[in-house]
Amino acid sequence: MLAVLSPAKNLDFDRPADVPMTAPAFKADADALARIVAKLPVSRIKAMMELSDKLADLNWQRFQAYSDAPAQETLKQAAFAFNGDTYTGLQFPQMDRAAQDYAQDHLRILSGLYGVLRPYDAIQPYRLEMGRKVKTERGGTLYDYWGEQIADALDATAREQGAQAIVNLASIEYFGAAKEKALKTPVIHPVFQEEKSGQRKVISFFAKKARGSMARWMMEERVTDPGDLSAFDRDGYAYDPDSPAGQPHFVRVAS
Repeated sequence: MLAVLSPAKNLDFDRPADVPMTAPAFKADADALARIVAKLPVSRIKAMMELSDKLADLNWQRFQAYSDAPAQETLKQAAFAFNGDTYTGLQFPQMDRAAQDYAQDHLRILSGLYGVLRPYDAIQPYRLEMGRKVKTERGGTLYDYWGEQIADALDATAREQGAQAIVNLASIEYFGAAKEKALKTPVIHPVFQEEKSGQRKVISFFAKKARGSMARWMMEERVTDPGDLSAFDRDGYAYDPDSPAGQPHFVRVAS
């Protein structure tokens, strides 16, 4: 199966990763998009991304520094560079090399700037959430910019790997760019809930970590059959056999 994650707003470019670097599939599109964003003033960056003055300036500087031919020291592999709740659950740097290599073929990260990334794909520091409005010749949003390219790329990867399904572990914002109706591969949408006093609800912080944890489990256990997802039991989660079709629910009871 093919697991799909969202990226993270926070980045870690401090420590180099001792694995190969690969080129993003849509690097030319990313370069063109970065040039467009680089022309925006700091005030527009601030308003568009809803940032503080400090973060707006940081991200404006990142786009000024963005290069079509970046120096090696400015790059880092995507799965090592992203640093957020989902990646706390994924713990990609702590996975053994065999699992990391498996993930290169069976894990994809959606990106507002790069479209689709493999774990080893080299990226430059950036922040550009998929839901933001950026005017390009393709339309007024990043969903317009990427069109059906992301769906086509995911389908192509699924075919190449013989994947029976795409496991959506990304947010609504990001998976919206995959245009599910355009996908030819079946999609599974896991749901992670916390139960307390008999009540269940999705808590964003825990759900994000659980998505990363499931992705790690899929890579380490080489999970290929959709039916085997019910075996996921890390971090105290248990499968609910009454889950609706295509939406396996995993519940953790608060102690």
